Amino acid sequence: MPRLPRAVQRFPCPRGPANRHGMILRPATPEDAPALATLGRESFCAAFAHLYRAEDLDPFLEQVYSQRAVAEEIADDYCIHRLADDGQRLLGYVKLRAPSWYAEHSDAANPIALGQLYTQPDLTGQGIGAALMDWALAEARARGHDAMQLSVWSENYGAQKFYQRYGFTKIADIDFWVGNHRDDELLYELRL
Repeated sequence: MPRLPRAVQRFPCPRGPANRHGMILRPATPEDAPALATLGRESFCAAFAHLYRAEDLDPFLEQVYSQRAVAEEIADDYCIHRLADDGQRLLGYVKLRAPSWYAEHSDAANPIALGQLYTQPDLTGQGIGAALMDWALAEARARGHDAMQLSVWSENYGAQKFYQRYGFTKIADIDFWVGNHRDDELLYELRL
């Protein structure tokens, strides 16, 4: 196997025709903004669009998942994106943010937030999210963070179980707003 630059890591993918060549984890570049915006929007809508009215959802999607918004995050020193791809398409990504948006809810001295962890909807359960989570935890530790925080919808039981397997525990109830619609969210934290 050819030696890859340190910023790029290759992982075997356990299942699925989309993963037969393995998966590369790499940093985001400005050229990735369109694909990241599309995957973020499609993943969010596949899981949650049924909860919202269009007048709430559409402005939220534009604010969070437009190409412009994603490009600004890639260029921003506060956000760190790691992408999983197989050489043919974007399989998933994770977004970290330091300082954490949720720092006030914890006595951690230097928490980092996991803002998004998305995979292609047709590839859920194939180890992509786990590889991205493993990278995120290692990166947070390497950067000297003492906790990772994330929010998860109170009725997203599959995601809650995924995070609990890593040792995340609930530390607060918080609100998540999509337009004028408020969701009950759980704030999870893992001490590193």
